[in-house]
Amino acid sequence: MTSKLIREKFQQFFASKIHEIVPSAPMVVKDDPALMFTNAGMNQFKDIFLGNKKPKSSRVANSQKCLRVSGKHNDLEEVGHDTYHHTMFEMLGNWSFGDYFKEEAIDWAWEFLTEWMEISPDRLYATVFEGDKNDKQDKDMEAYKFWLKHLDKAQILNGSKKDNFWEMGESGPCGPCSEIHVDLRDDAERQLFPGTSLVNKDHPLVIEIWNLVFIQFNRKANGNLESLPQKHVDTGMGFERLCMISQNKKSNYDTDIFQPLLQQISSLAEVDYGKNEDKDIAMRVVADHLRAVAFAITDGQLPSNTGAGYVIRRILRRAVRYGYTFLNFREPFMAQVIPALIGVMGDSFPELKKQSILISKVITEEETSFLRTLETGIVRLNQVITEHEGMDSKVVHGKQAFELFDTYGFPLDLTQLILSEKGLTVNIREFHEEMTKQKTRSRSAAEQVLSDWIILREDDKEEFIGYDHLSAKVRITRYRQVSSKKKSFFQLVFNITPFYAESGGQVGDQGYIKHGDEKISIRDTQNENNVIIHLSDKLPSDPMNDFDAVVNKSLREDIMRNHTTTHLLHHVMKTILGNHIEQKGSLVKSDHFRFDFSHFEKLDKETISGIETKVNQLIRENIQLKEKKAIPMDEAQRMGATALFGEKYGDLVRVIQFGDSIELCGGTHVSGTGEIGFFKIISEGSIAAGIRRIEAFTGIHSEQFVNKQLSTLDEIQALFKNSSSLADSVQILIEENGKLNKEIELIERGKVKELKTNLLSQVQIVNNIQVIKSLVQLQDAGSIKDLLFQIRGEQKNMVAIIGALINGKPNLSIMITDDLISKDALNAGKTIREAARLMQGGGGGQPFFATAGGKNPDGLDNAMDEAFNLIFKT
Repeated sequence: MTSKLIREKFQQFFASKIHEIVPSAPMVVKDDPALMFTNAGMNQFKDIFLGNKKPKSSRVANSQKCLRVSGKHNDLEEVGHDTYHHTMFEMLGNWSFGDYFKEEAIDWAWEFLTEWMEISPDRLYATVFEGDKNDKQDKDMEAYKFWLKHLDKAQILNGSKKDNFWEMGESGPCGPCSEIHVDLRDDAERQLFPGTSLVNKDHPLVIEIWNLVFIQFNRKANGNLESLPQKHVDTGMGFERLCMISQNKKSNYDTDIFQPLLQQISSLAEVDYGKNEDKDIAMRVVADHLRAVAFAITDGQLPSNTGAGYVIRRILRRAVRYGYTFLNFREPFMAQVIPALIGVMGDSFPELKKQSILISKVITEEETSFLRTLETGIVRLNQVITEHEGMDSKVVHGKQAFELFDTYGFPLDLTQLILSEKGLTVNIREFHEEMTKQKTRSRSAAEQVLSDWIILREDDKEEFIGYDHLSAKVRITRYRQVSSKKKSFFQLVFNITPFYAESGGQVGDQGYIKHGDEKISIRDTQNENNVIIHLSDKLPSDPMNDFDAVVNKSLREDIMRNHTTTHLLHHVMKTILGNHIEQKGSLVKSDHFRFDFSHFEKLDKETISGIETKVNQLIRENIQLKEKKAIPMDEAQRMGATALFGEKYGDLVRVIQFGDSIELCGGTHVSGTGEIGFFKIISEGSIAAGIRRIEAFTGIHSEQFVNKQLSTLDEIQALFKNSSSLADSVQILIEENGKLNKEIELIERGKVKELKTNLLSQVQIVNNIQVIKSLVQLQDAGSIKDLLFQIRGEQKNMVAIIGALINGKPNLSIMITDDLISKDALNAGKTIREAARLMQGGGGGQPFFATAGGKNPDGLDNAMDEAFNLIFKT
């Protein structure tokens, strides 16, 4: 049975049980501060479990794209090494929101696995929650009783709180769960060792296949459990594992989900899969990580140095490292595997096909960049190896290994592999100490303590009225305090609100609430699990009062101008550049906006000018807003409304139209484009492969920008008295400056030549080595480097220690000829790092040449003396 058919059968089965089959939510999460990525099928229903949203259907099923690489659910290091862990995976799930409960969930899971998937019942085991004294919870006898309908009691096992009690977080909805495990071992092995002894023991062929979670409690902040008024079912089954079972394989990677990718990687590497364990692991890592990165990019997350982007970059770099180390890839190769991925999953996830060019370009650029970093890291590692040559100790400091990991992306195993070839090892304890310090620093910086919500009034759902009103009479329905190391503040929820919560790139509103003489500032508005939360540094003296809620009108109007302009800009760019232009992100603030878009070349001045002209023309036409609220998605699509990849849309959507610009959007907008005033692009550039960014001003901010530019031009014009053409005058100045620079360069070369002769005449002999140690009067580090490289090319058996004051700051340079590096194990880079401390500075370089700068000129002589002492051990 093919993977495609298995996915369809699951959906057909639960459709027959009156479940609504819903699409997968984006893998990248944009509206939940607690999550970067969807890591379970239930994430898109979290607000239902929290009671913040009513379900459209009480029974739902789907296949959800998931990513697990950080936090509690972190499978990254196991990926590729075993047969069943993945970063990106599909989770098949069915949910009941206050409808059926344990008995139906167990019965249907049994029916699907044994009848529809034809898995032998004697290979199945179920675990049930054994209870927990601290929580005052007894064994889940309900689930145990229902499993006895299908399984012998010997196949029903007790599970601990760790394995069989599911919790959303430190607080919130939770409950016992019942896992289904399958034993895939051969019959002969099963007779020797019973499967009961291998459940939850990380055996590669006795694995969990399905988890049935019964959400019946709410965990309070103090740790106590209280029963929920409505009980829910949340199940999750590993699609890749189900395919392995159905296709009678011993590894997920042997299924038709992965084999086309592995065969393509095998062909590119010219290595047969299945012949060498290290190379097989590398190929599995590449196949798995390529899927994760490709789906993340389609959902709008590009690799970067922060947040979710850093996680994606880390996954991609791990794949590159394995390809580099074990498959001998020295050039980008992963884009060549993307057609195989699309062949496997493109029909079920058509966004892969549509975004294939972007995926290829982003991955190739990231590979190219990281391969350069790897090469640089290897140079650094070679320096570490050189430092240990001739030393008694064969153990490299863990701090050095961590530097390679943290700065150059070298995993510990790669560092160990290269060092082992030179007879060296790593101090593992020190490495893990450094890793722990970094994690502790990260946690300390981000850690927040959330108190329980204080419920003041029961309210089904707050209403946002900010499209039509900037003020309202409101009541606080609940609040909680948030404490962190740096500050403490409050989150307030109102019964109705005119404040727009940050979403879709538009920042949240600011303003205040007021009762009598008491005025409380609202400094931001956020959307958390479908609840609009107002952030305030103070709590009202009496939260039960009625309040006047007022949005900062001028900020909101500036934001609306910018948001509407992003729509006009998107439309104009499609018209001028082509339909391949797609919005890939935006940030809409009051003083400016940025707009990220897919395009593969720099926009020239004429194109930017043309875009500005057309957008400003649409502004002058004062096109009136046509807004359609809560219309069906298919109706919006018939209108031609643009939907953005990676955004989650409901069945009912809001359409914003300004003439031919039609988009799905929940943001706030001007009523007519004339209110925007004037639009000006201030920058355009690349932020990733195939992704570019425009930053721009509108309204008063664009006027201020233009006026400032004109004022600057007037000032420059005034400097060129009686000049008829400013451009001609600047060009003449540039040419004259170029001539002067060449003359200065000739003078400096003459000084370097003269200085070299002078220095060589002052050579001293120390320990049979030629030594130059001198302060020089050169004015830039480049001239000093030129001087020392000339000497290095002409001399042997020489050390030069040169000091200089450059713009009043101390500069130290050390040169060692190559013969001394190999013979006497001297190292300029290592020496200069120690010596530079005496002038309050730092630096580094190669064993043959290194430089350092400092803050204390008075310490330069001492630094030079220290360098001499370190080299000659005096």
